[in-house]
Amino acid sequence: MRKAWWFVALAAVGVALTAGAQDQDSFTPMPLDSGFGRMDVTPPTTPPEEIIKKFAAKESEFQEALNHYTYRRIARVQTLDDDNKVDGEWYEVDDVIFDPSGRRTEHVVDAPASTLQRVMMSPSDMQDIQHGYPFVLTTDQVASYNIHYAGRQKVDEVDCYVFDVSPKQIEKGKRYLAGRIWVDATDLQIVVVDGRMVPDDTRKGKEDLHPPFMTWRQQVDGKYWFPVYTKGEGILHFAGGNGYMGEDVHIRDVVKYTDYKRFGSTSKIIFQGQDITPNQPNQPNQQSAPSQPQR
Repeated sequence: MRKAWWFVALAAVGVALTAGAQDQDSFTPMPLDSGFGRMDVTPPTTPPEEIIKKFAAKESEFQEALNHYTYRRIARVQTLDDDNKVDGEWYEVDDVIFDPSGRRTEHVVDAPASTLQRVMMSPSDMQDIQHGYPFVLTTDQVASYNIHYAGRQKVDEVDCYVFDVSPKQIEKGKRYLAGRIWVDATDLQIVVVDGRMVPDDTRKGKEDLHPPFMTWRQQVDGKYWFPVYTKGEGILHFAGGNGYMGEDVHIRDVVKYTDYKRFGSTSKIIFQGQDITPNQPNQPNQQSAPSQPQR
């Protein structure tokens, strides 16, 4: 999220700007301890390294399956004033689909003009919405992270292993999760993600900052846990630059993922020599999942 340079310049000479939000929906944040049981820090009977290896394999399997699904993504980024009222908004609805040649693509369904004035969307914001918030930790990605076992905890009725993750090193142009993941102890798939996407750019006048977020998954096809809801919120401190004053900006991100449908009827997913293609691909069946905050 970058500071809008033209707003900083106008603010410096005392010009006030106002913005009308496209949709003044209110969102109730989910407290971090809501639905989360007591953490059991007893060492697991299975070595953490073995658990990591197994759930990373299941995440790789899920990522391959996800590549064969279409879905709708509804993303909303808002700024809030001191009274917690929306004073600017970016909103976009995209369908992640396949074109006639079978190539995966994104189709913009609705994208009204942004009313954000104190900040502007950056390429890293879009990267987080498209790839970071629906975080998947595959076998290929494990080597890029420090992963530490934190304990075992229930999220609602789902028994989970809990791991803290952080990037070992940061490569230019890439985004990483720094935070915590909850992995279903039975299905060995991520069900909740809590943290931040990094790195931030903290250079004065060039800040590109991002709020902490949580993503919830839900069983959609009776086999895989798909991202269904992301909420990010925080106060970002922009130091300013070129002699201009700094500013704290209250940011709220909400992303919903809906209408998962398996594309085509002849494709198969092969994992370790076995056909793991879900049954009834065009009629996903939503199963119980950890509770999510409601709009």
